Amino acid sequence: MKFVVSSTELLARLLSVSRVISSKNTIPVLDNFLFVLKDGYLNITASDLETSLRAGLKIENVEEEGEITVPAKLLVDSLKEFADIPLEFKTNESKSSLEIVWANGDSTLPYTIGDDYPAAATLSEESTSITINSQILLEGINRTIYATAEEELRPVMNGIYFDIEEQTFTMVASDAHKLVCYTRHDIKSDKKSSFILPKKPSSILKNLLTKIDEDVMITFDQKNAYFQFESFILVCRLVEGNYPAYRSVIPKNNTNKLIINRQDFLNSLRRVSVCSNQASSLIKLKLAYNQLTVSAQDLDFSIASHERLSCQYEGDPMEIGFKSTFLIEILANLPYTDISLELSDPSRAALLLPSGHSDPDEEILALIMPMMVSA
Repeated sequence: MKFVVSSTELLARLLSVSRVISSKNTIPVLDNFLFVLKDGYLNITASDLETSLRAGLKIENVEEEGEITVPAKLLVDSLKEFADIPLEFKTNESKSSLEIVWANGDSTLPYTIGDDYPAAATLSEESTSITINSQILLEGINRTIYATAEEELRPVMNGIYFDIEEQTFTMVASDAHKLVCYTRHDIKSDKKSSFILPKKPSSILKNLLTKIDEDVMITFDQKNAYFQFESFILVCRLVEGNYPAYRSVIPKNNTNKLIINRQDFLNSLRRVSVCSNQASSLIKLKLAYNQLTVSAQDLDFSIASHERLSCQYEGDPMEIGFKSTFLIEILANLPYTDISLELSDPSRAALLLPSGHSDPDEEILALIMPMMVSA
């Protein structure tokens, strides 16, 4: 293998794919990047067996093609110290070494042949495809990933559920205490399908899509999914199992409705929750006509706080409790100026929805379970 490449262009690709590499690999070769140089194109792959990411880079100056693996951390750390200069990469087969040459110096790294690097998973003939704009996919991940769980006994809750119907596209995440649905009405599909994307590839996609504005082709079967965009291909193993019937837990006919400025409500919760019990993080909302009182206390340390907020409230006077960290997390991830908190009674889940104008093609719904409020 022998080629010349820009140091900054190569480093950008390496940093993108390096997020896949696990800190505790059971197979030593997974600590390496796989370099495949063919037809003037360099494909760089990183994998942890569950997820693999490939990034492509056009190489103008190629003298010899090849396929090798290179220590990832060593290569990234080396390239971080260069300005944007051309680097020549060439292998020495007799010494199994990769030499990197620049204008006034060189360095030598070990390499191995690429034959032992695990191949990416392949899809069955019964795979399904859907195309989504990268910014819509990014928005869906941003609005849902925080609500995923960390449960060993229920792995289906540890990812984002993609619920694809003929007229709607919905991304769902829940940890059984809170639930978020991000729905698009402008994405169509030929048939109903679904899959559960694990948290790690979701996070990798979130980082990659921030600088990309083009369509993402998603192809998946029952076990694996491919995400193709720009020069990247992300391949990941899906979470197997049936996602809970999330629509059935969304309460209907909520007769009590609170409308309030989201940022004012969020700031108040952050101030008052400082005095909540550290174990429970319980915060109380007392609802009366056009007034909301937010309060918290920790009797063990004799601390308490409360704050009154103006709002629009139509419904029965009530007091309801929530885990403050969950409510703050939901409000911090909603993009709206004003939100509507809809309730039926203090023992049932509350809905958080936009109040006023919103995108007709986009719908974000959040649900939070209440906590018991002692007398």
